[in-house]
Amino acid sequence: MRKADYASRDYYDTWLPELAPSAQLLSWFRHKQPLPDEDWEVFAKRYRAEMTAPEAQHLIDLLAKLSKTANFAIGCYCDRPERCHRSILEDLLREHGAHIDRP
Repeated sequence: MRKADYASRDYYDTWLPELAPSAQLLSWFRHKQPLPDEDWEVFAKRYRAEMTAPEAQHLIDLLAKLSKTANFAIGCYCDRPERCHRSILEDLLREHGAHIDRP
């Protein structure tokens, strides 16, 4: 299946838009592709700032606690996980005490 086909389907059980980058940040990110290292650092800093919102903090804490008793995965449509907000979200979860297994 092509990437565009995945984007047109819902391949998730639960969607948490509070943990996604804002539309403004995503627009800036997509406009900059391929993203130079210094712009990735700017994106990471801005995304981390967005994740200090109370709603995001609540969900990050909840997922960190849940990770100790249940398995779940965080997905996205980005081709490169190391240059995707999910890698930053993984770091945030770890910083909040999440149990993370990587294959």
